[in-house]
Amino acid sequence: MEQKDRKLMHFADFHIAGFAYWEGCIAFSELKIGSVLTLEREANNSFDPYAVAIYYGDKKLGFIPKGENVEISKLLDMGYADIFDVRVNQLAPELHPQEQVSVIVYLKKREA
Repeated sequence: MEQKDRKLMHFADFHIAGFAYWEGCIAFSELKIGSVLTLEREANNSFDPYAVAIYYGDKKLGFIPKGENVEISKLLDMGYADIFDVRVNQLAPELHPQEQVSVIVYLKKREA
């Protein structure tokens, strides 16, 4: 497949930071590989000025890890939330909660 025909392009992947401290354990049994997640900018977060929360429906799962969130937070701040397709790409219940869920962020191709 030629590059120009792609609808999605890999942008980032990471484990969800703070998964054990939010609603991760409540949502875990509902998550599947490919589950759609949403990003929400938390500009007033006192721990990280680039904080981006990750949600499954109305359940807050945690955050994009600090240091991996700068570009995404800037794009969200500029109104480009619609360019992201965020999905669960790994579930590992046997691991430490901070490593149980891995997320992939794709960039979506804008239609001309």
